[in-house]
Amino acid sequence: MKDEFLRHIFKKQQEANSVPSNEEISNWALELIQLLYPEKSKRTLHSIDELKTEFKKLEVELCKIMESTKACLHCNHAQLSKDFFETLPEIYRLLNTDIKAIFDGDPAAKSEFEVVRAYPGFYAISFYRLAHALYKLGIPLLPRIFTEYAHSKTGIDIHPAAEIDEYFHIDHGTGIVIGETCKIGKHVKMYQGVTLGALSVHKSMADTKRHPTIGDRVVVYSGATILGGETVIGNDSTIGGNVWLTKSVPAGSFVYNIAEVRISSTKEKS
Repeated sequence: MKDEFLRHIFKKQQEANSVPSNEEISNWALELIQLLYPEKSKRTLHSIDELKTEFKKLEVELCKIMESTKACLHCNHAQLSKDFFETLPEIYRLLNTDIKAIFDGDPAAKSEFEVVRAYPGFYAISFYRLAHALYKLGIPLLPRIFTEYAHSKTGIDIHPAAEIDEYFHIDHGTGIVIGETCKIGKHVKMYQGVTLGALSVHKSMADTKRHPTIGDRVVVYSGATILGGETVIGNDSTIGGNVWLTKSVPAGSFVYNIAEVRISSTKEKS
């Protein structure tokens, strides 16, 4: 190998060493979620002052993470970190609505503790809620790292820029894809294998709405694919399993495939 190539790779290695790994960065988000929901942790705090100290420590750590990633060289990291923690009560409120939606909507859920501790849907949503708040503050890189980390753990891929309202219920969840410009209303329930995607992925469309809008109280069953920025699913609609949809449907719609299943006896086969 030529020395020029080796020097190039060596320079990249030096630059990479100063940046925390994606797992280290995501552990910050996990610590914050565990602080909000001690059900996910065996640690118990014994005073409000101790709780304040823990939140302050995470605020300082977020500032350090932003500085170390060098994604925004001219940002006021300390102010952004403070601004993020000002949004935490609203994030917590939204997450509590998601917990309730999952618990109320899943007959198999025995308690809200179980939802928080064991459900991959809540895991993915909690990382998304943090990432979306960071995204709205204009903080680069970290939002995508958080949601991709949750994606790697759950198989649920939610872009941090997607707009998801309260009481969001992901059931099972593996294989769900929610694109960057999606808008999802209140009390939406979504099963595994659902794709909310774009009809076209040209780079020139980066600043346009490419992904669908899902209204309030919509249920999307497993394997459904809904595509396009102009596609709107009206309130109180149900999208059946394995539906391929690229056009809007009015409120109260029931969209489904007509499948034919034939069962023959062994005698008929012979």
